[in-house]
Amino acid sequence: QLLRYISAEKRSESFHQEFGFALIIFLLLLLFSLLFIWLFKHFRIRLFHETGVAMIMGIIFGLFLHLYFHNIPSLITPTIRLCDIQSQITVTKDDYLWLIHNDSKVEITVRRIVSDNESPEDKTESLFLFDPETFFYILLPPIIFYAGYSLKKRHFFRNIFSLLTYAFIGTTISTFVIGSILYAYVLMGLETFPSEFNLLHGLLFGSLISATDPVTVLAIFHDLHVDVDLYALVFGESVMNDAVAIVLYRSIDQFEEEFDSDTIWFQIILSIGKFIGIFLGSFILGTSLGILSALFLKIFQLREQPIIETAFFVIISYFTFPLAESIELTGIVAILFCGITQSHYTYINLSIESRGRTKEIFELLSFLSENFLFSYMGVSLFTFPYHQWKPGFIAFSFIGIAVGRILNIIPISLFLNIRRRRKIPWTFQAMLLFAGLRGAIAFAIAIRNTDSEIRQLFYSTTLIIVLVTIIICGGSTYFVLILLKIRVGVVEDRSFKEEGEIIPYDPLQGNYFVSKFTQFDKKYLIPLLTIRGASLLKICPNWTHFFIKPFDRNKISNHTEERLSDLNLLSDQLETTENTETNDID
Repeated sequence: QLLRYISAEKRSESFHQEFGFALIIFLLLLLFSLLFIWLFKHFRIRLFHETGVAMIMGIIFGLFLHLYFHNIPSLITPTIRLCDIQSQITVTKDDYLWLIHNDSKVEITVRRIVSDNESPEDKTESLFLFDPETFFYILLPPIIFYAGYSLKKRHFFRNIFSLLTYAFIGTTISTFVIGSILYAYVLMGLETFPSEFNLLHGLLFGSLISATDPVTVLAIFHDLHVDVDLYALVFGESVMNDAVAIVLYRSIDQFEEEFDSDTIWFQIILSIGKFIGIFLGSFILGTSLGILSALFLKIFQLREQPIIETAFFVIISYFTFPLAESIELTGIVAILFCGITQSHYTYINLSIESRGRTKEIFELLSFLSENFLFSYMGVSLFTFPYHQWKPGFIAFSFIGIAVGRILNIIPISLFLNIRRRRKIPWTFQAMLLFAGLRGAIAFAIAIRNTDSEIRQLFYSTTLIIVLVTIIICGGSTYFVLILLKIRVGVVEDRSFKEEGEIIPYDPLQGNYFVSKFTQFDKKYLIPLLTIRGASLLKICPNWTHFFIKPFDRNKISNHTEERLSDLNLLSDQLETTENTETNDID
């Protein structure tokens, strides 16, 4: 009987070198992905989008790691001391000790689990598994924030009623359809499932997989300049759908943990209340931080130091996500609406340099995060050690997604067409059905919890669904557009007024509240929160002057005043150029 001992210092050094090796592998993966993405774009190959290319490269790297590193004990073997079981050893909580007896290992003090056939130096593949919180707190925020920050607000709010209907009602329908179908399959007994699997687990997975991510479809839309209304519906529905899906997931998860059959109806009402409270709370938090950042930059005029101004903007934007999560709200919703608010108010208060920098920084971070996420998905297909592969469950998941998407899009579109002047044609409805790809959001949610067999099943199934929808559905988007004969090459949309102009009231389009808010926003909020617009002292009653004087645009410094006209002119030119070049709706 011997006691094998590795000191914490030696083990730390070993992990340091091994982590460096893993980082090299992922950086090489990103470099190869970028190279192939450039080749596909250069030669206008539309068979795969950049996310599909990144995922395929990840699969190739993951297979390579699985085949050639699977049985290597360790890349760096630390010094090991063998001593008699009676020996006295001084150890710390970070040291690794395990007892060797008849070729089996019994762990005494550990930082991670050691099984009967695995020692801490085994499984080099585990080096390529990152902490799930890394994805959720580091990689996801830039993707969500940029979606809100780059939003074309005119088109988004023009279709806001339709988008909210798709998001709230449609996502709920999809969740219950998928959950019910999967639970029915579990009850069939065709495959073995944990005994605790119930309807709530089905609904939990239904809400998780209802989060859509049509990044591939939208990129092709952007390249081909598709019909502006279609772009608005697909992009807006996806953005709002993700926000609703994450809140619904959290509400069902909490309901499942606190489930009590004796008070089920009370718990259902409580869960609905939590759902509304979490969504509204996250919306208010994100919007409030966006407004506060606009006021801060207006009053303190950091624009005189663009690098400090840019740093402040980036930090306050990211700060929204962990703050929301720490107070049990959802960071995804908060940072999304923070991005929308900052693009409308804070962006105006930025210097010319910071305007360009903030857009480029978040565009770059979003691009790298997204490609790393999809590359990692491909790698983890082979390196994640606890996959639960159940072909029947996966097949019925696809069936549930298809049925849920149909029952989501078709009935809601028919309902919306009753009041819409611009009807949603069947070709748009077909494209909305097809655009329901799954991606980064669903993956980031699934990977956060893989502790139980059921959660491991959710993770493995999500991985396959994302893989199939991104590569196959995303790759065939161009051909579907041709088949449906959807209008492309749209250079300009003259049905909308320029930024800042009032949207006329049209009862058939249901934008009455948007029109009224636009008037209020132009008259009061923009002058209050930004350096544009009329002086507040001229439009507000005399008794309010004492309170609003610090926020009046006339308090701008002389240095800023001299640059304001040039800044506004450049801003208008940039916005006009964006609108005429891309026509990205919403």
